[in-house]
Amino acid sequence: MTTAPYHEIRDPIHVFIKLDSHERAVLDSPPVQRLRHIHQLAMSYFVYPGATHMRFEHSLGVMELAGRVFDVITAERNLHNEVASVVMRIPDDERAYWRKVLRMAALCHDIGHLPFSHAAEHELLPDGWNHERITAQLIQGESMRKIWKSMRPPLIPKHVAKIAVGPDKMPEEDFSDWEAILFEIIGGDSFGVDRIDYLLRDSHHAGVAYGRFDHHRLIDTLRILPELEHPGAPERGVEAAQDENDKSPEEGAPPTLGITIGGIHSTEALWLARYFMFKQVYLHRVRVAYDIHLQHFLREWLEGGKFSLENGSARMTDNEVLEAIRKSAKNPRDPGHAHAKRIYERKHFKPVYEITPSDTEKFEDPVKTILDACKERYGEDLVKEKIHSPPRKEITFPVIDSYGNFERANSLSETLANIPGENIGMVLVAPELATEETKSWVRTVLQK
Repeated sequence: MTTAPYHEIRDPIHVFIKLDSHERAVLDSPPVQRLRHIHQLAMSYFVYPGATHMRFEHSLGVMELAGRVFDVITAERNLHNEVASVVMRIPDDERAYWRKVLRMAALCHDIGHLPFSHAAEHELLPDGWNHERITAQLIQGESMRKIWKSMRPPLIPKHVAKIAVGPDKMPEEDFSDWEAILFEIIGGDSFGVDRIDYLLRDSHHAGVAYGRFDHHRLIDTLRILPELEHPGAPERGVEAAQDENDKSPEEGAPPTLGITIGGIHSTEALWLARYFMFKQVYLHRVRVAYDIHLQHFLREWLEGGKFSLENGSARMTDNEVLEAIRKSAKNPRDPGHAHAKRIYERKHFKPVYEITPSDTEKFEDPVKTILDACKERYGEDLVKEKIHSPPRKEITFPVIDSYGNFERANSLSETLANIPGENIGMVLVAPELATEETKSWVRTVLQK
């Protein structure tokens, strides 16, 4: 019986995803197959019934896109002379090796996720642990090592782990410029294919249009470019200061991913898609409520209130947790009963207050003010809060303009310079308390 040289998998986003037989062995490994049972969007399917897709298909999509980006940015015609050496000093056979490492890192980048993905990770792992650290450990574990060794060419486990999780999550490792670029293909903040795939895929399955953008055009315009000096960085010297019109990158600047000017509008669409998906899907008020109930249930249900790497609970899937929720919801004596019942019977907490820009201008910490007042009036068990306020990042990746000059993206695009943050702040109460009278009372609390 002969083994097929490659395998095709149908995909609603990328049509066909192809793997060779060695890559198929990684796909069939238990850590990757486990992702068939980890929901990509946690309990968002309570809001968007179609959002039942899993991290398995997302990981396949990330692998497919990573290969496409690699082929574009390493094509000789697309190499800028100031950073071409980053690619050209890698011989062709080594380049094929690193392309395989990149694809396998992309396929495995999420294998460390807990049940229900990010929703279950908040304060539920031992100190110092996160899903990226678990991912790196699994990739370098004994069972995966055998697969890496059997591949042709054999892959070094540490290489796969480094490209899967990046320098921030493996600070003990030195990353070459080449390795940093490969990780940026997967997890980069501006053009990471992890984000590209989840926006397209989540939008498709949720049945919303917010996450769609021209990713084909975006990928075709990606380039490895010298990183531009960021405003506020230490001065480069007198000569640089004297020539304010100098648009060349700093000599010896590290390489990073950027675009040609032709990709600026598709990049704007990517960032707007991210903003709208956070506001409309990822931070939807009902999704937030179910995340809160799930986290509280897990704290009461798990031994010691956390997932454990020793007893294997961190390797559970959504299936075990859902069964535990079902059982606990029906038995008041089971741990986590109250929150399990709210999930199982869909009697989730509801917001009585959501912060607005005008409130932040008028009042000092309005969420805390209302939270404290609600707890005093109703009791702590019937009141919860959710605050999501990440620091806003400047979008400063390099762009080659029509004249061959380098510019920062936010100086070329008013849209990118003004992408709003996906901030939310809300106070939620038990549904029986979420009346119009309560909401009216909340406004008086702020006025007082």
